[in-house]
Amino acid sequence: MDYSIKIGGEAGQGIQTIGNTLARVFSRKGYHLFTHQDYESRIRGGHNFFQLRFSDSPVMVSGDSIDILVALDKESILLHEKELSGYGIAIYDSSALKQTYDKPYFLDVPFRDLAMEHGGNKIMVNTVATGAVLGMLGMETNILIETIKNTLKKKDGEIIKGNINAAMAGHDFAARHCQRCSFSTASQSKPKMLITGNDAIGLGTVASGCKFYSAYPMTPSTGIMLYVAARAKEYGIIVEQAEDEIAAINMAIGASFAGVRAMTGSSGGGFALMVEGLSLAAMTETPIVIALVQRPGPATGLPTKTEQGDLLFALYTAHGEFPRVIFAPGTPEKAFYLTNKAFDIAEKYQIPVLILTDQYLADSQWTFDEFDLKKIKYTDYRIRGDVFKDVSGYKRHPFTDNGVSPLGVPGDSKHLIVTDSDEHDEEGHITEDAEIRKRMVDKRLFKKLPLIRQEIDPPLLYGNSHPEIVIAGWGSTYGVMKEAVDRISKKEGIAMLHFSEIYPFPGTEKFDYLNLLNNAKLTICIENNATGQFARLIRGETGYEFKATINKYDGRPFTLEYLLGKIDVYIRRLQRRDPDMVSGMR
Repeated sequence: MDYSIKIGGEAGQGIQTIGNTLARVFSRKGYHLFTHQDYESRIRGGHNFFQLRFSDSPVMVSGDSIDILVALDKESILLHEKELSGYGIAIYDSSALKQTYDKPYFLDVPFRDLAMEHGGNKIMVNTVATGAVLGMLGMETNILIETIKNTLKKKDGEIIKGNINAAMAGHDFAARHCQRCSFSTASQSKPKMLITGNDAIGLGTVASGCKFYSAYPMTPSTGIMLYVAARAKEYGIIVEQAEDEIAAINMAIGASFAGVRAMTGSSGGGFALMVEGLSLAAMTETPIVIALVQRPGPATGLPTKTEQGDLLFALYTAHGEFPRVIFAPGTPEKAFYLTNKAFDIAEKYQIPVLILTDQYLADSQWTFDEFDLKKIKYTDYRIRGDVFKDVSGYKRHPFTDNGVSPLGVPGDSKHLIVTDSDEHDEEGHITEDAEIRKRMVDKRLFKKLPLIRQEIDPPLLYGNSHPEIVIAGWGSTYGVMKEAVDRISKKEGIAMLHFSEIYPFPGTEKFDYLNLLNNAKLTICIENNATGQFARLIRGETGYEFKATINKYDGRPFTLEYLLGKIDVYIRRLQRRDPDMVSGMR
């Protein structure tokens, strides 16, 4: 069982409401679920859609084929009718669209009339549509009713009752009139956790003991701030909406200097304003975690679309030479754990750590059984309280064997804590002494970097252990690559390498992935950018050059069918050169 549903319409028509409600219902029924959104950067108008895929086995990417299309406007039919599967059905309201479609795979559902008759308000059109989808699938409405009650629990009882009635009306109408509906949903039981990439980072932030989060709202990073803010009172976190990104990073640096775990986040344009602050954190050795949620550029680019175009920007931006760590999770689960690791490494080595995601991962919803909180690590690397009071002759930046100096908390003892944004001596006072300058660079960079590198995990290998075909990628391409391997491995020896810990670039001591690449007959690097930034990075760090690349940079993510088609082209080319490669070549 594997079905895809697309809800299309204009901004302001409640597309997200239908999609999120269905997602909650399917996840509570125990199905595996993946959703993604495509929306324009306007409050009303424009074409938007919300796509869900649910199955009785794990799913982690959207497909090109749609089984149910909920069309809230004419453009949804014009753009997506061709995506319907062989048994796919489009539902619409002819009175709202002022047009009737006579093709057998169209079902006219009077959303507005049912909303008025049973709910008492046309605003309940979305509830009717949600119920209609469940009716088409032959699903019961008990979980939908509970979801409505929970979502509207702060509303008047009559509003809740009206929405329940509207949902039941949509469900019953579709169940009675959809003669072509032949969907069969397998029985599931244990509810699953439903979470987006942004919420997973927010959850990791809270679980890691962050006490200060500052940011200026910028799509698609804002969801992290909203998640943390919703839990700020419960967990004693200060969340500050700054006047701009310059203030945001400097506030976070100040909070970290004052003794608490601190974080900020933005997208590319906002992060561009943070780069001086990034260097400030590096020079003063102040721990900070930064979420960089990518969207297409340059400038404001496509504000609500996705891209992996900021990798080299994140790696090389800011002035001066200093260590930084870059993580690029491929799933919300990985985002949760890597956020925790980011806080730990930032404090342990007193450096900036970046969590690099994108709109696709930020807004997509995934299902999981649970996150293992026992894996969460919390070590307070700061010296404070009685321990700090017993320290004699404290210096903020003394030269140490490992380059890490004691991180004291201002005001927690008689010791004065001084640090300067200019080059400084061991006590933190400004200096222009040449020998001290050299020793400080050695301390901050060359002594710390080998230790940080040891913390970096190698890429994940999935698939054949001795593959002839290897596809590689980083960040949000994880799901589509994994499912591509599952499909192709039925005929070919294929594996994927997924990199989620990007910099310092992982060595080969824990896993010799370079040997795997060198022994493969076809290697392909897959990225959501135009210039193959990760392929260039791996070539620069290791000398390895991929035999082929697949790059997508239209602001949209890879779909499974699209990627399979692109990989197939390279496999066929290789087959023509090497007919003995694998029997049964696609």
